[in-house]
Amino acid sequence: MPKIDTSYYLANVQQQRTPSSQLGKDEFLKILMAQLRNQDPLSPLDDKEFIAQMATFSQLEQLMNMSQAIDALVQNQLISPVIQYSHMIGKEVTYIKSDGNGRGEQVTSKVKAVSQKDGWAVLELENGDKIFADSVLKVGAPSTEDDAT
Repeated sequence: MPKIDTSYYLANVQQQRTPSSQLGKDEFLKILMAQLRNQDPLSPLDDKEFIAQMATFSQLEQLMNMSQAIDALVQNQLISPVIQYSHMIGKEVTYIKSDGNGRGEQVTSKVKAVSQKDGWAVLELENGDKIFADSVLKVGAPSTEDDAT
């Protein structure tokens, strides 16, 4: 009987295949179907083993669905800093304004807008300053001229 050289076939199959470190439900089903197709007819797959594999497949599918749901939840929680701090518009904030010599004084001003820089919320104030939201020391209701009398 002549010997068949399979090296050419194996080399082509390996080049076409793109390996992945993740085993998804599609790959699991392909493996299961290949196992069923190629099982020994004199020694078929044990019922208990088949049920265990199907249970594993079901668990894999549930985990993938749960992972997708968690990803969607995380995306919903990543709220823009502008939206997150928009409630501060119209409020008075107190912060430390540095004089450039290492000293600073507490300044209070009303927030007129909120913007974003490098993923951080920036409060734009009536006095012309722009400060990061995490530098605020105090937030309060805007004072009125009547409060001073």
